[in-house]
Amino acid sequence: MSPFLFLIPFLFFTNKSIGQQMYSGNQVMDCNNEDKSGPSPSFLYTCNGIQSCSTFLIFKTQPLYNTVLTISKLLSSDPKNLARINGITDSAKLLPLNKELVIPVTCSCSGQYYQATTTFVVPTLYDTYFTIANYTFQGLTTCDSLQKNNIYDKLDLNAGNELHVPLRCACPTVTQTNNGIRFLLTYLITWKDSIKKISKRFNVSLQDLVLENGFSSAEDLIFPFTTLLVPLSTEPSSSQTRILSRNTNWNLSKKGIIAGTISGGFLVILCGVFVVYLVLRRNRANKGKKVKWSLPEDIQLGIASVDQLLKIYKFDELEEATDGFSLGKRLSPSVYKGSLKGTTVAIKQTGAHAHKEVKILQKFNHFNLIGLYGVCEHDKACYLVYEFMENGSLKEWLQDLTSEKSQTWHNRIRIGVDVAKGLQYLHNFANPAYVHKDINSSNILLSKDLRAKISKFGLARSTEKGESGNSSIKCPFESKGYLAPEYLEAGFVTTKTDVYAFGVVLLELVTGKKAVYENDDDGEEVMLSEEVASIMGDEKNGKGKINYFIDPRLQATHGLGFVIDQEEVALRLVRLSMGCLESDPSRRLSMNDIVSTLMRIQMDVQNSETMFTV
Repeated sequence: MSPFLFLIPFLFFTNKSIGQQMYSGNQVMDCNNEDKSGPSPSFLYTCNGIQSCSTFLIFKTQPLYNTVLTISKLLSSDPKNLARINGITDSAKLLPLNKELVIPVTCSCSGQYYQATTTFVVPTLYDTYFTIANYTFQGLTTCDSLQKNNIYDKLDLNAGNELHVPLRCACPTVTQTNNGIRFLLTYLITWKDSIKKISKRFNVSLQDLVLENGFSSAEDLIFPFTTLLVPLSTEPSSSQTRILSRNTNWNLSKKGIIAGTISGGFLVILCGVFVVYLVLRRNRANKGKKVKWSLPEDIQLGIASVDQLLKIYKFDELEEATDGFSLGKRLSPSVYKGSLKGTTVAIKQTGAHAHKEVKILQKFNHFNLIGLYGVCEHDKACYLVYEFMENGSLKEWLQDLTSEKSQTWHNRIRIGVDVAKGLQYLHNFANPAYVHKDINSSNILLSKDLRAKISKFGLARSTEKGESGNSSIKCPFESKGYLAPEYLEAGFVTTKTDVYAFGVVLLELVTGKKAVYENDDDGEEVMLSEEVASIMGDEKNGKGKINYFIDPRLQATHGLGFVIDQEEVALRLVRLSMGCLESDPSRRLSMNDIVSTLMRIQMDVQNSETMFTV
């Protein structure tokens, strides 16, 4: 017998494991690993195969990320493909919590590691690289890779910081593809999992699963909050996913699983201690500084009401901030621009009735609702300190003919989405739900980045029993043209009152005209909603004339010099507006419907190469 025959099994093993990745184990919980001497599984998967590929991740729904739209945005995945592979027909529909979803992504080599890339805005002062990696992204990234790919020190991570997030993924080697392996699914391990169970669930060879992840045997320990790669010959399907129960039966067998549970429990305690440690360290570092707790742009849905502690300002502080309420600081008859400890704010002088608005805004904490920083009472007057919105009201911005930024569909549609999401929060997620009752372009404010926030909550009312229904018909002059028929006729107020007003705002965004304007020919007052409705009443006629109503500043020119037809996007927006302006409140769209439709339009416009140029 040849002396080299004993090497045959070893050579066979080596050939099968060319694409092998190493399982990280609980190294990912450390956050202090290094990869100076070579790739480490505590960071990401090593780039050792095809340079780029389409692949899949497993992600569990959680609060704030439980619709196709919110999850696709978090993970930068194509929402249409995500919905298709998971058998979901409504991208805005709330999904059950802890439901596994298959997430399609593009995985590519970046240096020595594979990654699918996304971005994330840090939501609060108390978030760390560890919590973002293991809770928000559920182990699909690691704190080591987050620290390596971002400029912020782990003790200097603040609300509003935008992070580059590399997601754990891998591509098969040429040898693997020749052997029929097309995808390497990044699978999130849970408490009840074992290597054998995962193999059986995805109908893959136990040997392939063991070799792919560098295990020595199928009895090796695996830990929750970590990932392993599942080699697949076909695209994964929704039938292979599950909804994880919160009250799980822990009757697990075998010493390895018991040990894994004990180790996992220890890790949870260790994680908690680590998070507390970082928070205490950061609090010490920030001692003496006033750090603002703000919410990121991508958290738009499902936020619970929050009773916020407002700062009580002294009148002397406000006088100093506004140079004695000088004319040079005045933004309107009752609003002044000020500076408090280096932060630019808007200070509004109101009467004694302001307590209602303060009480309401204390309950809210949402990106698309104006932020109230604090209050001051002085000489029977009340002063409210708000976040400062650099671009003023939507009404002023639309009428500013010198504003170049208004000349894009992108900005107009994004403003519409922001307002819709603010109303969606008020109607569906605030506790209790509220009707704003005074939606108009004067009460929608724009930040320096043209993000819209709803303001003026003095007329808002709860939808709780006893507070909804009929109301006295008293609205400011600015509300003319926005009031729903049932409110004008009988003072009847519901969430559909806001929907009607939003429909008018949407028309303003498309046309650039006021809700009520004078006819150029005879000087008579024209209701924008009525004029557009009369044209859209005849669909065929409307298609021919809608271009006359598009704001000329939105005219888009192709690189070759010809004007791009914008009729399609305008028609979609106007039809959506008509769904808001139905005379019968029961036939009007809900804010959930509106947000979903607007986001689809927004996505189509962004992806279009011929609709317009920015």
